Amino acid sequence: MSNVSLLDCVVITGSSKGIGLGLAKAFLSLGWAVVISARNEEQIQQTIQQLTEQFESKNILGLCCDVTQKDQLQHLWNIAIQHFGRINVWINNAGNCHATQAFIGMTEYELNSVLQTNLLGTMLGSQIALQGMLKQGFGQIFNMEGWGSRGEWSAGMTVYGTTKRAISYFSQALYRESKSSPILVGTLSPGMVATDLLISSWQNGNVQNWKKMKRLFLFIIDPPEKVCAYLAQGIINNKKTNVRIVWMTPWRLLIRFFQPYYWRRNPIKDTALEHLK
Repeated sequence: MSNVSLLDCVVITGSSKGIGLGLAKAFLSLGWAVVISARNEEQIQQTIQQLTEQFESKNILGLCCDVTQKDQLQHLWNIAIQHFGRINVWINNAGNCHATQAFIGMTEYELNSVLQTNLLGTMLGSQIALQGMLKQGFGQIFNMEGWGSRGEWSAGMTVYGTTKRAISYFSQALYRESKSSPILVGTLSPGMVATDLLISSWQNGNVQNWKKMKRLFLFIIDPPEKVCAYLAQGIINNKKTNVRIVWMTPWRLLIRFFQPYYWRRNPIKDTALEHLK
């Protein structure tokens, strides 16, 4: 325990890229210690190298972790505690999204990959975090919402949306089970964020599904940096359980509607979607 830090610490699963990486950068910018994780060791090392170019290396720890394996999640918790002394926030961010296609044609492998990563991974991560936080006497657990969490539907997103709807129910149930404890449970709603995972799901899916969603997509999508900075600050400021930290609120969406910039911009410039026809 000689290397224990006095900094507040956040563990973020699935954080070698996308929203997870954006959250890692946001917390590091705010002076926190950050534990990143992903299944691929090479990705972890590349991400650490990227982060240490901007932030102090002593505040960064990276570990391989498959969130569908409980023993690996336990190892992630244990090493984070050994390194930083405490875990203030645990974010179940790791997720997978299939190509936008009809449910009828999806393979068993595609179904298992999305269901196990998104749903089982969130449940196992929450269990490990809750057990550990009860022992230390404090902490916050946040689960990641997504398309489908509030009942949204679009063609080609049936399985992914189902997992996110289930995570909303699970998060409410977890809150009810833990509300008499000092542990805070909540969800994060980042809206539509321009990540590799989101872009590849449309690129590799049915192009007609992209055409149906393109207008909405271009209007509401945002870069991860802006969204993640908002979410991280909301987590740090939070004092309540059963909280839902939302980026794209109805009020924000209404204000955006009257701003010409959002009708003119091209948030998919220089991505694979720009020329998808």
